[in-house]
Amino acid sequence: MESLIGVIQAVCVGKSEPFICPGTYSAISKSSVRNEIAVYYEGLEGDEQADVHVHGGLDKAIHIYPFEHYTEWKDELRGPTTRFMSHGLFGENLSTLGLTEKNICLGDVLSIGNVKLEVTQTRQPCWKVNEKFRIPGLANLMQKTMRTGFYCRVLQPGLLASGHSIELTQRPYPNWPLERLLKLLYINPLDQQELEEVLTIRLVPRWKKLFEQRLSTQTIEDWTRRLSGQVPYERTL
Repeated sequence: MESLIGVIQAVCVGKSEPFICPGTYSAISKSSVRNEIAVYYEGLEGDEQADVHVHGGLDKAIHIYPFEHYTEWKDELRGPTTRFMSHGLFGENLSTLGLTEKNICLGDVLSIGNVKLEVTQTRQPCWKVNEKFRIPGLANLMQKTMRTGFYCRVLQPGLLASGHSIELTQRPYPNWPLERLLKLLYINPLDQQELEEVLTIRLVPRWKKLFEQRLSTQTIEDWTRRLSGQVPYERTL
């Protein structure tokens, strides 16, 4: 199975730097690179993550964000933030055209030149997005609109550059587009049938545990700290 599905608009990297709130750091500010850049199992050469407990690692080595979403955000985020709509603004490593949460499935294997990536999970946006854009609630809006972007593990290291074509070479779970997964994560989080079905496919350990807990307890994990930076409280549906 091989089909051309998209193209890289930009390859972006960033360093961990002091963030807006005292004592916090972030590498969400990323800039595009002009030349080819090496891709390792841990991610792009020169790229960093500030909090390795929730960012980076083999299962989240590369963050892809559809460039199509930028047009949608420009239409919705009126005001001074729209002038900063450039590649890497959402902290992505690869800004792409042709790949969205609607047409990419969990487990898809993407070939880009000599690099092979496997789609592992969607992004869970956090309060740092709100602070960067100075728009309260933007992280939550990313969830509701399902414009989160997604992560990949590196199956085969190599070189990447803007302009490289993206081919879909394997699709083990055609019934699980990322949009369906996002609906289960944020829109209908306690759908028992969907929870049972998602647990039949290969998931990263953290998500397997999350869905198992939802199914067994009929409660959802609290999102307060992630979305707003505040101390979480018990939340049930």
